[in-house]
Parts: sequence; C-alpha cells; structure tokens
Amino acid sequence: MIPDNNSQWRDLFSGRNGAISFALSFGVVIHAINILMATTILPSVVTDIGGMGLYAWNTTLFVAASIIGSVLSARLLSLLGAKGAYLIATVLFFIGSLLCAIAPKMEVMLIGRFIQGLGGGLLFALSYAMVNIVYDQALWPRAMALISGMWGVATLIGPAIGGIFAQLDAWRYAFGIMLPIMLFYGIYLWLILPKNDNNASKSSSQSLPYLQLIILTAAVLLISSGSLSSSLIINLLSIVVVFGLIGMLIFCEKRLSVRLLPSNTFKGLSLHALLYLTISLLAIGMTCEIFVPYYLQSLHMQTPLASGYMSALMALGWTVAEVISASWQGAKMRFSILSGPIIVFIGLLVLAFVIPNPLLKSENAISLFIILFALFLVGYGIGFGWPHLLTRILQAASTQDKDIAGASITTVQLFATALGSALAGMIVNLNGFNSGTPEGLSSSASALFLFLAFAPLIAIYTAWKITRCSY
Repeated sequence: MIPDNNSQWRDLFSGRNGAISFALSFGVVIHAINILMATTILPSVVTDIGGMGLYAWNTTLFVAASIIGSVLSARLLSLLGAKGAYLIATVLFFIGSLLCAIAPKMEVMLIGRFIQGLGGGLLFALSYAMVNIVYDQALWPRAMALISGMWGVATLIGPAIGGIFAQLDAWRYAFGIMLPIMLFYGIYLWLILPKNDNNASKSSSQSLPYLQLIILTAAVLLISSGSLSSSLIINLLSIVVVFGLIGMLIFCEKRLSVRLLPSNTFKGLSLHALLYLTISLLAIGMTCEIFVPYYLQSLHMQTPLASGYMSALMALGWTVAEVISASWQGAKMRFSILSGPIIVFIGLLVLAFVIPNPLLKSENAISLFIILFALFLVGYGIGFGWPHLLTRILQAASTQDKDIAGASITTVQLFATALGSALAGMIVNLNGFNSGTPEGLSSSASALFLFLAFAPLIAIYTAWKITRCSY
C-alpha cells in the first residue's frame, strides 16, 4: 500500500522532478501522437505510393514492434542505464520516421513503421520502468497518472495534426517533423537523465526471454492478420491458436528462469496475476474506440471531425479520473480500483443501447448528451483506479524484479489492446458491419458493445480480489 504522505502534484513538477517528468511524459506523447497521426494520414499515403493490399500491416507491424520494444526495455535499462536505453529508443524512432518520410513504396514504409514501433515501444515502456528509479514511492501514483494521461493529450492533437498534413497533401512532412523533435529530445534526455541507475536490478541484464518474445510476437501477428479475414473459420482458428500460444507463454513463465513478468505471477491467482488481468480487461473494454467514430458518422450523421473529438471523450475521461484519484489512499484508493470496472460496464451498456438505435438521432440534444456522457464514463472508469493498479504492480515486485515489473505494464497493455481490437473486429464483421446498411451497422454496434461489456464485468471480480490482497 502507499504510505500516508503529504506529497502534492507540484512535487512532481518542481525542481529536478519537473525536468524528469517532462522527459518521461514527452516520450509517451510522441509515441501516442505518432500512432494517431499515422492512422489519419495512411489513406493519403496509399493514394500517393500505392500498397492498398499492405494497408493493415502498417498497424500490425507497428504494434508487434512496440511489444518487442517494451520487452527489450528492462534489459536495456539494466545494461546501459537510463541515458543509453533512451538514446537507443530515440535513434530507432528517428530512423523509422526518416524511412517513412522518404518511402518511395509501401514496402519501405512498412520497414520504417516497424523501426518506429520498436523505438516507440521502448519510449513507452521506459517511462513506466523509470518511475521506481527516479521518484520517491509517494509520487508513484501521480507519476503513473501523468504518463498514462499523455494519451489523452495525444488524442486531442494527434488526429488534428495528421488531418492538416493530409489536407495539404504533405503526408511526408507528418513523419519528417518528427526528425528535429527527436533530435532535440535526445539532447534533452542526455542532459537530464541520470547516467547510472543504482536502483535498477542487474539480474534482468543476464539474458532475454527469447522464447516468450517469439510466442508473444507470433500471437500478435496471428490475431491481427486473422482479424483481417472475413472468414468465420479463419477468425475462430486464429483465436483458438492465439489462446493456445498464451497458454504456452504462461507455461514458459512458470518454468523458465528468464521471464517477461515478475516471479510468482502465475503461481496461483497471485496479486500480480490479478493486476495484469484487471488492466488487460479494462484495456479490452476501451477497444470500442476503434469503431465509435464510424458509427457516429454512419448512424448519427456526425461529421468526421465531430465524431473524432466525440470519441476523444473516452481519453479525456481517463485523464480526468486519474487526476482526481491519483492522490487517494486507503479506503478511497480501494474504492477507485473496485468502482472503475463498474463504471466502464455501465458506460458500455448505455452505448450498446444508444449507439445502434436509429430512433435516437444525435441531432436530439438529449440523445447526444447521453452518447457523450457514456463515452466519457467508459474512459473515466478505466482511469479511476488505473494509477493505483500500475503502482501496485511495482510495489508487489521484489527488488530484483522492479525493472521487469515496470516494463511489463506496457507489454501487457499493448498485447491486451491488440487482442481486444482483433476480437472487436471479428464481432462486428460477424454481425453485419461489412454490409454497410443501417440495419447491419446497428446490429454490429449492439453486438460489439455488449460483447466488450463482459470484459469490465469480469474485471469487477478481479478488482474486488485486488482490494482484499495485502503485501
């Protein structure tokens, strides 16, 4: 548990803490903005250099590379320290952005996106892994809230930046603008970050969990590529194989000495297992955001810009909830952990009714308010206990597992998001999404939100178990 303390938000932003907070959070902002910006400009990229058949692989390879980067982060941090690890991440992101900016064809773009994802995954995971090294424990919940809250910031500005470059037919500059930013960011990191991290464990530098990394990457590639198929059999087979791979991954984690996750994670229903399950289920519930803009445009006659920013209410709710609850302790902290999944569950159930219903036109102010409020609720519920869930992952880890625990947050979150996105894609495809008709879209929307509501429903139980654990 977090000890009683008088720490304030200003403690996170004052003196050396302020400089380090900017360094850690800015890396996440860059990674998140790049994801959202690339999604916006990819149609323009295909129009210019072709490669429509490889369109979906831009995201698939990026996500797979990000997961690989997150796994490598703990080892790089142990081997090279903060400066060395961040330097490699920055250089990789720079090279990937350069390749994307000059890509003459889609194959080169995919190489660039893979390298970008590798660097971005490192930046994302290193931010979490650094928390226990550079901050006092009393500041961990606020630091976690700050880092994950950067996704809310990116959601507000990423699509807008991408849209501007797309409208100007200047998509290459969207990647090119990253080059000077990463150059100055790298210099800043070199000046600010500590040279040696005495608190980082050295045990994790001995070896990499190669087998688990191969299994995890194969699972991401399989579930992502399988979801692109319109065949029910292929979708079901890919899901069965992926869950088989997850079983193999758990077996390896229990048997091998070199691990992705802290020791004892899979010895019974441990605290770490409950924590990873809870954040995974909450992340899966959030994957509805992929389809919300399309449903708002097609069923509720919203403009692309309006639907994009309405969807951003989920990220806004996440950030607002984190700011509110990050300082909570004791009973209030346990309340935030337990009530978060309940709020997400309610929000998804409301969306399952209002989004598919063609009678609830969004021109109606009341109907529009209900949709906006439900979207906000989903994000708010996820963010409400999020900083405490992440903090407890660090607190429950042994000293030698602290860096692995920090990096594992990103690995688990990215994998859960990839899995949830693929499952969501399968559900909508099987329920009339591809028909393009109002009836098919309504049916797929209802099925999507009801299916995803099971994730926070299960998370209510795992969150309850967490609040009853002590360490």
